[in-house]
Amino acid sequence: MKKYFVKTPYLLKLIFNNWVWSFSKKEKVIYLTFDDGPTPEITEWTLNELQKYNAKATFFCIGKNAALHPTIYTKIINNGHTIGNHTNNHLNGRKTSSSLYIDNVLSAEKKLQVQTKFFRPPYGQLTLKQSLKLRQLGYKIIMWDVLSADFDTTISAKKCLKNVIKNTKNGSIIVFHDSQKANERLKYVLPIILDIYSKKNYRFEKITA
Repeated sequence: MKKYFVKTPYLLKLIFNNWVWSFSKKEKVIYLTFDDGPTPEITEWTLNELQKYNAKATFFCIGKNAALHPTIYTKIINNGHTIGNHTNNHLNGRKTSSSLYIDNVLSAEKKLQVQTKFFRPPYGQLTLKQSLKLRQLGYKIIMWDVLSADFDTTISAKKCLKNVIKNTKNGSIIVFHDSQKANERLKYVLPIILDIYSKKNYRFEKITA
């Protein structure tokens, strides 16, 4: 199993301070984000759960998935959520040449057809050259401070829930995945998180700036 940080280290945030890791701690607001979709059934289930709590979120969509599932993709937009770019083919930036990577992002941009320029690198992997070019193109790079690890098939749904609850605070950006791989853990964790934090008077908002 690959190593990853459930809670983003402070030093990493300090080095890459041009990237967005979290938002203001002054208000009781949480920013739910979902990577890798749209995915049949899973994304629609996610949208339905969010709607129960009038929660808004940000979906970092893969371009080819949006093209394959246009009805679901359109529903994300119609439900009032924010769309972000997650490349066209879920490329790892550190394993891809900068020219190919940027072309892939632009290919996704054409398929997503949205004005917002939010970008999240798959695997959290991005070179400084790629980062600079994306920012020159007007993209704001959105990372996270809480990784649910719902993609990790070696952990239990309860462990995934613990990851989120232990590390979430005011202004946190939480990463989930509306993907087949994360399906089991997402369907356990998301309703609980929505319920717990709603009862604590938190708001779930989409990323807008």
